[in-house]
Amino acid sequence: MQFTAQQIAQYIGGRVDGNPSAAVSTFAKIEEATPGSLTFLANPKYTHYIYETQASIVLVADNFEPEQSVSATLIRVADPYSSLARLLELASTAMRPSLQGKEEPCHIAEDAVVPESCYVGAFAYIGRGVKLGENVKIYPQSYIGDGVEIGDDTTVYPGVKIYHNCRIGCRCVLHSGAVIGADGFGFAPDADGVYHKIEQIGIVEIEDDVEIGANTTIDRSTMGRTLISRGVKLDNLIQVAHNVEIGHDTVMASQVGIAGSTKIGSNCMFGGQVGISGHITIGDGTQIGAQSGLPKSVAAGSRIMGSPAMPMGEYARLCAYQKNLGELFARVRDLEKKLTEN
Repeated sequence: MQFTAQQIAQYIGGRVDGNPSAAVSTFAKIEEATPGSLTFLANPKYTHYIYETQASIVLVADNFEPEQSVSATLIRVADPYSSLARLLELASTAMRPSLQGKEEPCHIAEDAVVPESCYVGAFAYIGRGVKLGENVKIYPQSYIGDGVEIGDDTTVYPGVKIYHNCRIGCRCVLHSGAVIGADGFGFAPDADGVYHKIEQIGIVEIEDDVEIGANTTIDRSTMGRTLISRGVKLDNLIQVAHNVEIGHDTVMASQVGIAGSTKIGSNCMFGGQVGISGHITIGDGTQIGAQSGLPKSVAAGSRIMGSPAMPMGEYARLCAYQKNLGELFARVRDLEKKLTEN
């Protein structure tokens, strides 16, 4: 299927600079694009590619001013990256197979609510009292435990495990291997040092428009709920412990680990391999750099990095000092030698 520059510009609210009839049928990176493909320029360090790209159409910012001629047709938009996201979403929807019905063999409990619009793949298990919304897709080899509720238009990819009584909102995506509602890590030692399990009787609640990456695990609460609020995006291989709460539209990269009962605000951003201590509060809009360790609460709007985490400016200065430590020690030894000789 082909689309012209004019059609694309109308869909994303852009302005055509060049041939409005230029047509594309695929997407490509700017440095690898071929004729008939659409690409984008959002990062300034890739600007030099726009003068040599073979792409037919390039999304650029409204204020982009080329320093030499560009052969591609440009579509000027406020934000090329978000405009590309809209186009990719449109293409993905068109390419995605329209699955409905129940494949055999699968197990669906007699009292489970599974609308005709749903898809249940082979070897999936739907437990007692499960309630699925309209257009829910349960891919093969997934497990939906007793009493689970899943909202409209949510997709559960192969091999996902959702334990009993957890609640999943509408338009969520759970990628392969995700485990929702396993027991929180709770054990109490007795006088002899023997650990006894603290039963985890709460649930996990995931609100609307959440995406959970592959092999990410979200533990059920000891009591009450572990909460993943609306619009949260979690990458692959993330661990969310019991009774954690994550505010709306927070995003986390791979291998983040969050200890129990931590409260995380809205619109936060965590880099990869960030470790968060338990029973602390992280304010709205906090940004934490990759591989940081956070042992205590931080206020809203904090920008921190390092282990233990500190303000990013302070961390940058510390890194600069560390690079010069060898030279500094050599100078100190030289001064000590001179003082000894005198």
